[in-house]
Amino acid sequence: MMCVPKTATDSPVSSLISSDLPGHELVSAGLRDLAAGRETECAMLVAMASTRPRALGIDVPASAVPRPSHRLYELISDGQAGAHSRYNALIARMVSFARAAEHAASKAAGNAASD
Repeated sequence: MMCVPKTATDSPVSSLISSDLPGHELVSAGLRDLAAGRETECAMLVAMASTRPRALGIDVPASAVPRPSHRLYELISDGQAGAHSRYNALIARMVSFARAAEHAASKAAGNAASD
């Protein structure tokens, strides 16, 4: 099942994630889907990368899927050509989100320390 990111006003989870961050829509959708127990591309993407968002204070619901990276690939490749490229693009988007979020958190911490 492909995830369909919704707008930022569709979920209280979205208020925790700045819409300025690349990939925020995928992460918000993934958090929402994980909380609902849905196995979507976005949910598996967030589950497999859960360590970095958790380190930023984002509450990532646990996934019942033992290997979310494998499940993500299964979901992507189900009847579609170009699965490897799509998988890599989603991973890159998640890495971009994590880096930008970590940078924003570091910047905010630096600003708070100088006040």
